[in-house]
Amino acid sequence: MRSLAHIAALVMAALLMAAGAARAEKRIALIVGNAAYQSITRLDNPRNDAKLMGETLTALGFALVGDGAQLDLDKAALDSAVQNFGRQIQGADVALFYYAGHGVQISGANYLVPVNANPTREADVDFQMVDVNLVLRQMQGSGTRLNMVILDACRNNPFGARGLRAAEGGLAQMRAPEGTLISYATQPGSVAQDGTNGNSPYTKALATMVRRSGLDIFQTFNQVGLAVKRATGGLQQPWVSSSPIDGTFYFVAPAPAVPLIVPEKPVQEARLPDAPNIDFDRLPVTDPIKLTEISDRLYELNFDPGPLNSKNGIAVAIRDFQLKGNLPPTGEATEGLLQRLRGTKDLKPWGSIVFDVKDKKWGMSWDQPSRKSAVAEARAKCGTAACPLELSFFGTSCGAFAALGGNWSLVQRSTLAQARDAAIDQCSKAGRSCPVVGAICANTVNGPDAKL
Repeated sequence: MRSLAHIAALVMAALLMAAGAARAEKRIALIVGNAAYQSITRLDNPRNDAKLMGETLTALGFALVGDGAQLDLDKAALDSAVQNFGRQIQGADVALFYYAGHGVQISGANYLVPVNANPTREADVDFQMVDVNLVLRQMQGSGTRLNMVILDACRNNPFGARGLRAAEGGLAQMRAPEGTLISYATQPGSVAQDGTNGNSPYTKALATMVRRSGLDIFQTFNQVGLAVKRATGGLQQPWVSSSPIDGTFYFVAPAPAVPLIVPEKPVQEARLPDAPNIDFDRLPVTDPIKLTEISDRLYELNFDPGPLNSKNGIAVAIRDFQLKGNLPPTGEATEGLLQRLRGTKDLKPWGSIVFDVKDKKWGMSWDQPSRKSAVAEARAKCGTAACPLELSFFGTSCGAFAALGGNWSLVQRSTLAQARDAAIDQCSKAGRSCPVVGAICANTVNGPDAKL
């Protein structure tokens, strides 16, 4: 029989090992809180929120850029802080960016608002504000295992009366790059509360949940969402966008297991009843993280899901996927559906053709490893145009784009010749013969058949 002294020694060794592992992990954070705005509405709580997160993360082993929360930064100071953050996270294990203050979406991009920002036209935005994508680019290529971007910046649009083409409120949804989790204080396009008791509901919940041991990163942000939803009576629901995360991250690692005292004489084993059979196709998925994963996987299989908070959500895309797999078209997100999506082989190569009717801009791509990268590559050729219309195809499939005046068509077929002919036929239904502007197969490696 093990002695109590021996067991105590084992427990102490486990604790020392856990503490050593936490110290060995290099964690870097940039914490920004902007409240004292000079030309727009001031905010009550971002300074308090940033100080709370700075103190909380410091206690959890994060080294803070600037040795503390960075408060009331103007454009130059915010640019400098983000640049220093990019330098300091090189070779780190975990990078975390937290921002509390005004944030706006303009033309589909999210901007952080420095305290001296005072734009009078949309052209001023890039010079007076900081695009969140700039922060994401600082993280890319840094060698970190995990990147987190936390935005408590979804308040009312402070520039609504100035004629800027900003959204009615809130931030736009962004797709998280590899190894990255993006957390919003509320759903994309919605407005978060600033709070009335010194801290915003979101940051108050976040500072509480990250201190709980044994919660992995997804469990942590799920608990934050539930806490904010309860605290605001359902008016505010935080949102998470994440790419696959390699490994498991804990803000506070689980407590080490205490060795059991084994009695000298064996006792009769208590037998548990057999676990009931679970029908995973009837087990609904309600976790926002899993719902986002279902949406992302459907997208990569060329089924276009709607916004998760829309009336039909992703039900139509789920039904299309189920019909293709000879499954009952329930349109319901279930654990069984998620398992099937996870087991589906990745499709590639991908090609894409995108078009902007208003600006008459277009672009296309080919031989891409994913639909996401194919669309991004094609839209990069549209310049400043959004090019929202998209035709994506994979494997040996081909696409063609025909246009003349106000008539156009985007068509996918099995061969390049079939795609070109079908594009001309569809575009020419108005009576005028449309030429093919561009045509490409997804597996083309020598460039497109296009009239540039």
